[in-house]
Amino acid sequence: MPYDIAVDIVDAEGKLIIPFKKNPKKVEEDNSPHIGALRKGNDGYSVVGVYETVDGKSVELKARKGLKVAVLVDGWPKWENNPHGHITDVLGVDGENDTEMHAILAEYGLPYRFEPDVENAADSISDKITKKDLQGRKDFRETLTFTIDPIDAKDFDDALSFKKLENGNYEVGVHIADVSYYVKPGDVVDKEAQQRGTSVYLVDRTVPMLPEKLSNKLCSLRPAEDKLTFSAVFEMTPKAEVVSRWFGRTIIDSNYRFAYETAQQIIDNGDASLEMELRGGTDGKGPNADAHKDSAMGTGVTEGCLIPRDVKEAVLTLWSLAEQMRKKRYSRGAIQFDRPEMKVEVDDKGKPIAVHQAVSKEANWLIEEFMLLANRSVAEFIATGGAMDGKARKDAKTFVYRIHDEPNMEKLSSLGRFVSTFGYRPDFSSNAAKGLNSLLSDAHDKPEFKAIELLALRSMAKARYSTDNIGHYGLAFKFYTHFTSPIRRYPDTMVHRLLAMYLDNAKSQDKDYYESQCVHCSEREVIAANAERDSIKYKLVEFMQDKIGQTFKGTISGLTEWGMYVEIEPTKIEGMVPLRDLRSDYYYFDEETYRLVGRHSGNVYKLGDEVTVRVKSTSLEQRLLDYELVEENLRDHPRGRNDRYEGADEDAIDGIVEDYERYEEHSRRSSKKKGFSSKKKAKSSTRKSK
Repeated sequence: MPYDIAVDIVDAEGKLIIPFKKNPKKVEEDNSPHIGALRKGNDGYSVVGVYETVDGKSVELKARKGLKVAVLVDGWPKWENNPHGHITDVLGVDGENDTEMHAILAEYGLPYRFEPDVENAADSISDKITKKDLQGRKDFRETLTFTIDPIDAKDFDDALSFKKLENGNYEVGVHIADVSYYVKPGDVVDKEAQQRGTSVYLVDRTVPMLPEKLSNKLCSLRPAEDKLTFSAVFEMTPKAEVVSRWFGRTIIDSNYRFAYETAQQIIDNGDASLEMELRGGTDGKGPNADAHKDSAMGTGVTEGCLIPRDVKEAVLTLWSLAEQMRKKRYSRGAIQFDRPEMKVEVDDKGKPIAVHQAVSKEANWLIEEFMLLANRSVAEFIATGGAMDGKARKDAKTFVYRIHDEPNMEKLSSLGRFVSTFGYRPDFSSNAAKGLNSLLSDAHDKPEFKAIELLALRSMAKARYSTDNIGHYGLAFKFYTHFTSPIRRYPDTMVHRLLAMYLDNAKSQDKDYYESQCVHCSEREVIAANAERDSIKYKLVEFMQDKIGQTFKGTISGLTEWGMYVEIEPTKIEGMVPLRDLRSDYYYFDEETYRLVGRHSGNVYKLGDEVTVRVKSTSLEQRLLDYELVEENLRDHPRGRNDRYEGADEDAIDGIVEDYERYEEHSRRSSKKKGFSSKKKAKSSTRKSK
């Protein structure tokens, strides 16, 4: 529930004008600096000790009526009506897109800009590659190399190189931006990246882990530019068997930049593409090179550069290898989920204009399989002491692994009971992965598939970072790490540093230190994912604001004791139908069978059922969307004849449900970072100052 937060106000010299009453029985002079208080000046207010850079100078942030601020609550003494806090940031005008995205970041304690000292430190890094930089590096600049990324990507941290060998095998290089060469342990940029832990991907923007000089320029593997990389290079047979591998620092010059869509057209056309004049992407050359380097060119056959034949041959061969690796991985027990990912399309002002499914196809899988190959190979190299024999050494050197534990057996048992109502009899006892894949395969294209897949996902453990390797259950890998994205993930930077040291025969590093960093990075990953999810929720609710009263077909995606969640078609936007709004009967949640059951009619709602809903209300502040179920023949049902059902205290029931919803929402929000975005404007934040 919204409430006012008291914030101190000081004069131009920093003395309290309206001091917060620390103790009604004891008032004393307080000369401590009032960081985060409002400073009253002749031209309005500023925030004490919180700065921004204006015209190259550091000045205190300005605050005025109508601006949303981020406030950190310091305490709530029992003698005060409201909590006391201090302002950490001025986010912008309430309701504007940038402000609301900044508010979500502030709610999770995530920054959205770099401090001047971090930017300056990054800008001071030379972009010239010298002879010294090339020492100890293998030169791949004459080897065919290209990148495949999303069409709107700005940072390209991985590239593939391809070469046919005389023995009929292939040399495939996975080249990763050498961030750790530029960002040294303990320097200003490193400390900032370490604290952030990861880039954050909101619905309409990326909040990078590294400043733009590094993420979009120096370390980004743009075409027709020499770039320093850290590489995993493999000799592979045409049957996708790895004959040998090499790890080390390299230099590349990418020949071509694809978007997934432009590479996909080569795969779609197969060998016929070799004789076709396919276009799309950029080679970074020619009169428009500068304009093309930072964006994909076209997604069809009429725009962008003419794709060279040797590049098309490389894509087709690499897809053949990737397809074989993918099949082997699933045959070993990798879990195969196929839940659609919905993407919100926004205009240049951040307004959502469309929601559509982001389709993953062969071009995506090509890159995925070679990134997986590099990640698991690096992990196995360290864990086996370089033997690459699949046997972990007890004296293996300290390393950062990406681990994924086995599923929760209680949740799997619950899944088994649920799917039995549809006639499935999965066996999770001997091989849970095989049982899950078999179940998902049997249920595919059935009405209940979405519900089964959702519950299967919920049974999975959360992947995390650790120095103790237990393997990656979901991928069916005995060894796994994150090596391929140091621009956006700090664990990858640690992996690069450790691998470089161990290749130079360094001793094992401090396990306790790296374990603490693993815990920190795992926590930051969860925070970033929650912020991303909330930004998507915000835009989905905003997208539905003008659709109140409209009806949609949908599928029940969740059931609880207080309501049902429904995903509507075709956008998959989820909203809740409160149980108190169901008029055909009084429904209760049967947790054992995961169903809603009508007390009088015996009518049943279960996961996966198709229903029709009407958009009832939206709340951007809470990022909530309410639907109401379109029920038929209400006059024939107990609750359909009147607004109230005789013999039941509906107001009391509703009160209990509302209390529970508030408790759930409060618990969810309280579990986040202590700092949060105030829903009050600057004026109301100061109005109750004491």
